[in-house]
Formats: sequence, structure tokens, C-alpha cells
Amino acid sequence: MSASAILKLQKVGFTPEQVEALADFMDDKAASKADLSEAKAELKADLSELRAELKADLSELRAELKADIERTEHRLDMKIVALQSDLRLVEQRMTIRLGGMMVVGVGILLAAIRYLPPHP
Repeated sequence: MSASAILKLQKVGFTPEQVEALADFMDDKAASKADLSEAKAELKADLSELRAELKADLSELRAELKADIERTEHRLDMKIVALQSDLRLVEQRMTIRLGGMMVVGVGILLAAIRYLPPHP
């Protein structure tokens, strides 16, 4: 406690014993500049550590996300290949059916021509 603070306390009616007790209390309980500097340094260290942990966590999350995206892209590529294969099969079936219908249609047409009455 500063000398000017002690004088001010005595002017307002504090006894020397009260001023001394208050000074002891302030010395024990009040934070000094050194205490504040130490706390500030500890907070800075904690913040730096937290920042490093967050960066590591973000890097890990980015790597996991990238791996998930690559797996999803691979699955999509596989599904596209499967769809293309299915489309080729459908195209082949439709070609075979169309050919079959044409053969049946030509057969019916030829049979119908055969049973037509002769031309006079």
C-alpha cells in the first residue's frame, strides 16, 4: 500500500492499526503487477496451446472429410458404371424385341399376302 493511501486513510479516521491491517490484507490478497504479468503469460501460453490443438483438430477433420469425399466419389463412379452397364443391357433387349417384332410383322404380312385372292 502506498504512503499516500495510508495518509488518506488516516485523514478519514482510520487508526494506525486499521491501516496496518488493511495494508497487510492488501499485500496478501491484492494482485501485484508481477502477479498480473504472470497470469497474462499463463493465459498467452494456454491460448497458444489451444490454438495449436485447434489447428491439429482442423487438419484432422480436413483429412477425414477429404477421405470421405474420395470414398463417395468412388462409390458414385461405381454406380455410374453399373448404370451404364444396365443401360447397355436394356438397349440390347429392346433391339432384340424390335427385331423379333419386325420378323413377326413381316411373317404376318407375307402370310396375309399369300391368302389374298389372285388378281384378275
